[in-house]
Amino acid sequence: MRRINYRPFTLFLCLSLIIFILFAPHFLIRPQMDELIDKVFEKKIEWKGIITIRDYPRLDMTTGHKYSWITKKIKEFERNNPGVIIDFKPLDPQFGHIELNTAIKTNSCPDIAPIGSDFQIISSGALEPLDEYLNKDEINNYKPKAISAVKYENKIWGIPYMMETHCLFLNQDLFNERGVKLPNEGNWTYEEFVETLKQLTYDKNGDDKIDVFGFNSYIKPNSYSTWGILLSDGGKILDYKTDEYIFFGERAVSGLKKLIDLKLVHNVTPQDFGINNAAEAWRSFAIDKKVAVYPGKSSLISVLRLLNSRGKGFNIGIANYPIGEADIPISSGNMVTAYGIFKQEDKKKLEMCVRFLMYLTDDESQRELYKQGAFPVKRDIENIYKNDEIMSKLQKTLSNSNTIGLHRDWNIIDDILQTQIRMALLSKKTPEEAIKAAKEKIDKIIDNNQ
Repeated sequence: MRRINYRPFTLFLCLSLIIFILFAPHFLIRPQMDELIDKVFEKKIEWKGIITIRDYPRLDMTTGHKYSWITKKIKEFERNNPGVIIDFKPLDPQFGHIELNTAIKTNSCPDIAPIGSDFQIISSGALEPLDEYLNKDEINNYKPKAISAVKYENKIWGIPYMMETHCLFLNQDLFNERGVKLPNEGNWTYEEFVETLKQLTYDKNGDDKIDVFGFNSYIKPNSYSTWGILLSDGGKILDYKTDEYIFFGERAVSGLKKLIDLKLVHNVTPQDFGINNAAEAWRSFAIDKKVAVYPGKSSLISVLRLLNSRGKGFNIGIANYPIGEADIPISSGNMVTAYGIFKQEDKKKLEMCVRFLMYLTDDESQRELYKQGAFPVKRDIENIYKNDEIMSKLQKTLSNSNTIGLHRDWNIIDDILQTQIRMALLSKKTPEEAIKAAKEKIDKIIDNNQ
């Protein structure tokens, strides 16, 4: 066979042709594809930087995690807003309100934090008014109690996220064990309430010592789980039209007496009621199962159900607070969770903070509040508890739930009143003396701050 000899130039042309055929499409088409992809996914970066946010733990009963809902929203927001980083840090459940007030005084505020109905923060001048970022329809879509919790001097200082109420949680296993009837439709008078608690206070292990009690709770500032009893005779803490402290007189004394009589007269509480802390009281009910009736926020249902799912719970029931002279069951507390934005120098950053808050509290988040045992703040969100008997009942009680603390000096008022309640529970003062001492101290504070 005759051997073919290729000249060097011919060989070079052949190799060049092969390389062109193999790689030309990449170089010719790739720039066009890159340009097309850039156009499709092009995002206008309006602001980039770090937004700091603080928040309390909120248990998601579907995951068992306390921060899964907010970390999920943060990741989604960061993905949709390149260049924005959300720096999240938890707040301590017991001392978070002190942390935030300290941050205000030391000028070390986060960009965003829960401000709820904390009028000391709202009235401090540390927040940005948000009226211009909400249109009329958006404002009107909030339930009245939700939007009123963030309004001060005719301005809106926060974006509502969820609502809660207080109720009495029941260990139905203890009721059944003792053959005690549940309250009819969740309602009872104070006398019926006391009689039931007496039947549920007993020696379970036969050692001649009471080891199961009808009722337990705790007393501390910023906690209002016992106030459904305290205010059951119609007493009110503040006159919001005049900002006057009005918790005194016969109704105030009788309400306090009903609360302390549970321990001092009827003996249906542990002896440490009034000394114990929140964790100890909760453990006696939820973990040790040595208490039949426990007052608390509706969101505690998520914890109780999580314990049930792990085989560590009991049959859960709920009831209203006992009906007194007010003729309706009362529930009072800081029932609205809302987020505020602290003062910003950069207008673009403020706008991004608002955008994040609107995303954090959007309709999807509202519909998923069942995971936290809470209720939507928006009117147009459908009933998220259609198939949940307990939460449906609680939802109906929202109309009897009152937000308290709508006063710029509330933290001081609260601390004084809770201290006097504790003094009465410890037999250091009579109800009359405690109510009188609280009024004198609080009136002086309010007068000095006017």
